[in-house]
Amino acid sequence: MTDPVLEARGITKRFGALVASDGVSLDLRPGEIHAVIGPNGAGKSTLIAQLCGGLRPDAGAVFLEGADVTALPVRARARKGLARTFQISALAMEDTVLQNAVLGALGASGRPWRFLRSALSDTELRDRAMAALTRVGLADFAAARTAEVSHGQRRQLEVAVALTLAPRAFVMDEPMAGLGAEGSAAMTDLLDGLRAEAPILLVEHDMDAVFRLADRVSVMVNGAVVATGSVAEIRADPAVRAAYLGDAA
Repeated sequence: MTDPVLEARGITKRFGALVASDGVSLDLRPGEIHAVIGPNGAGKSTLIAQLCGGLRPDAGAVFLEGADVTALPVRARARKGLARTFQISALAMEDTVLQNAVLGALGASGRPWRFLRSALSDTELRDRAMAALTRVGLADFAAARTAEVSHGQRRQLEVAVALTLAPRAFVMDEPMAGLGAEGSAAMTDLLDGLRAEAPILLVEHDMDAVFRLADRVSVMVNGAVVATGSVAEIRADPAVRAAYLGDAA
């Protein structure tokens, strides 16, 4: 079996009496999209925070390409190639599309932060940013103010910012959120093409997208992974259908 790119081993996180992550173990393998689904309050956001460095687990460990990164903060994991997109946009809305991508490239470079104007004059950073914008179909919107592009284009921009990290793995938190049918289909196509560049851990409520994209699906309920398998296996699992999927299966 191919070694995982990203792995959680028995991670547990408690907030008082609430066990938000209950011995969660899962992994992300090269070339795959591994979807994590579950009802609201299942612990998906807490899982993402622990994988990406926003929260440190009370027990268990997180590994990136075989190295224990449990103690590393968000930026250190990002520099090692763990790229995250957010459920709620974290973009600088008054900056241009290119400026947002350059900021991502600057953060990935590990260089000291400078004035944005200086960063924009850096050919290496601009080239990395423009390559990412081209990859997601936003090159023609580089000069547009981010607040003026569509919601779907801002979602594409978030993926472009992640791409500037030259990622080893993506963690994507509901990239379809707020998109209509057309936007969701476009994002699904984009993500489908990205898996060859870096595998994707996908947390998503859009089950049509999950069933189309996922090589494996893990189902979380009450902080625990209750099932992991192929789309066909998850759709056929009676416990999963009862707990979460219902008519979506």
